[in-house]
Amino acid sequence: MAGGGEEHAAHSSAQDDAKDSESDGDAAEDILEESPCKRWSKRREQVKQRDVPGIDVAYLAMDNETGNEVVWNEVQFSERKNFRAQEEKINTVFDNLTQLVHTNLVKFHKYWTDAKSEKPRIIFITEYMSSGSMSLFLQRTRKSGSPLSIKAWKKWTTQILSALNYLHSCVPPITHGNLTCNTVFIQQNGLIKIGCVAPDAINHHVKTCRDNLKNMHYMAPEYEYCTEVTPAADIYSFGVCAVEIACMGGLSCQNGGADGPISPECIDKAVRSLEDAKQRDLIQQCLQKDPLKRPSARQLLFHPVLFEVHSLKLLAAHKIVDSKMFDDLPADAFRVSDIEKVAAVARKESGVREMAYCQVPAFQHDLEKIVEDVRNGIYPLTAFAPLAHQPLKPS
Repeated sequence: MAGGGEEHAAHSSAQDDAKDSESDGDAAEDILEESPCKRWSKRREQVKQRDVPGIDVAYLAMDNETGNEVVWNEVQFSERKNFRAQEEKINTVFDNLTQLVHTNLVKFHKYWTDAKSEKPRIIFITEYMSSGSMSLFLQRTRKSGSPLSIKAWKKWTTQILSALNYLHSCVPPITHGNLTCNTVFIQQNGLIKIGCVAPDAINHHVKTCRDNLKNMHYMAPEYEYCTEVTPAADIYSFGVCAVEIACMGGLSCQNGGADGPISPECIDKAVRSLEDAKQRDLIQQCLQKDPLKRPSARQLLFHPVLFEVHSLKLLAAHKIVDSKMFDDLPADAFRVSDIEKVAAVARKESGVREMAYCQVPAFQHDLEKIVEDVRNGIYPLTAFAPLAHQPLKPS
């Protein structure tokens, strides 16, 4: 009997080994390609939430160094000669994109070129956003019937402008060129990230560059007659995003359907429907036809509807997060050991009033939350410049 048991165990073990081997084989089959450095592995699964002009296809990939999922983007040139003519400019542009580091921008990790075939490719790796786009979020929120507060609108638009201000203050300035509610992502904690910049170097030379009627209303009027657009075009796109967010994504098309082109008249009607006069003013400034009359992202951050004098609490949270010692702080560093300790003193004509920590029950939670939010980039200090980034190589 013992021998039979051992034989059965050996058979089961062999079956398990076969299953493991089969599983490993399936995993290996899912990997279609690897980067030259072997760090990035392209999977079979395509990423659907992509809306970047010029990109042929995007796949889910694995960062073998960190274990994180990333996006493997491919741009295919129609002919080798087109690629060779633009190769130097393309390399400069993509070198610059890898230098961009901002909390509200989807991270651009790495790029390389594959010029072996008759149709050369540019492959670049970007951060994978598992969260949904702003457009999908607005659709869900509208269906649930939940109203959107102007406080949330300010919080999100400030983060978008913070990212645009970063791009536009680069030397030379970088125009995003593809700002829509489909390329803005919102995470569960309220952090906003703008999707990958659409490099002008690839937009005019790839086989997939075509108009998307569904997104035409985001494009500034000067796209019709300018060969090279400026950051002012991003401001126009931001204005459309701002009104779409304010209206919960409820901009209606010319034909009254869910899809199709949205006319300037529809956008203007939506702006006029907003109750807050300052909110309307900001959006109307962004949507001016003359690009020279549109304010910069920096100026918009100081618009009365958005700008608030930073509280001492927020400034202190930024100071803590920026401290070199922040990562070494123990878990209980923000906990008050003596809740009877005086937290604040108010001096009035009637006398002095002291307040202990125990009299402010939400203090502990609020303190930990704001430090965490600041660390995640949800509350940028918009009143302070310059931004910490290096000048880029001339393109």
